[in-house]
Amino acid sequence: MAETLRRFGYARLRRRERGLLLRYLAKVSGLSRRQVTRLVAQWRASGRITDRRGPPAAPFARRYTRADIALLAEVDALHGTLSGPATRKLCERAYRVFGDARFERLAGTSNGHLYNLRHGATYQRHRGTVAKTRPVTVAIGERRPPTPYGRPGYLRVDSVHQGDCDGLKGVYLINTVDAITQFQFVGAVARISERFLLPVLEQLLTDFPFPILGFHADNGSEYINHRVAALLNTLQVTDPSRPKALALHTPCR
Repeated sequence: MAETLRRFGYARLRRRERGLLLRYLAKVSGLSRRQVTRLVAQWRASGRITDRRGPPAAPFARRYTRADIALLAEVDALHGTLSGPATRKLCERAYRVFGDARFERLAGTSNGHLYNLRHGATYQRHRGTVAKTRPVTVAIGERRPPTPYGRPGYLRVDSVHQGDCDGLKGVYLINTVDAITQFQFVGAVARISERFLLPVLEQLLTDFPFPILGFHADNGSEYINHRVAALLNTLQVTDPSRPKALALHTPCR
């Protein structure tokens, strides 16, 4: 800041230009306009800026030491982080009943300040807790076998790899067959991915001469995903499912 004030000749600037320079210093330094004005006044009086942000020269005396906070973390680890009143009672009993001098200051703390000590950085370093992310289960379909009740429109779908030949990767055959009429369409894709699978699958489903009422696949991830679910919703498939019991019905290959 002092170098910027010297470079632009702050003392020789007009009032409007000074205001522009002060706004610039506040922007790049992150300080408020009042703080910048105070530092500029210090620079004009002494020719330098010696103000530093940090702890005060004479901070307040700390009542609870690092050893006290570490002792609190040890008590919480042994008793499973009880409530404030219960923890304070443990510290009080340790000092007054069992004569442990280490708990002298913790025995007289308040419930509110006990939580303040727990939220401090010293406590967290001694006893940091890590909460694992809980998995969220989103049901894309239902696990059950197809129940067509004699109606066409309940399709089974399966993917079959053609196999490799002379080092060349074979195609994947997408086989869709109706459970009642055995009406069948087969498509081929170069890879099992959304880019190749979704257009072919959409074409296969629209080629059937009757409305699609059910879509039944095995547990393959190429069909159990939100992209395929969105496609089925677009085509108004009323009964999408991914039955685990489909293994009892051998898919057509």
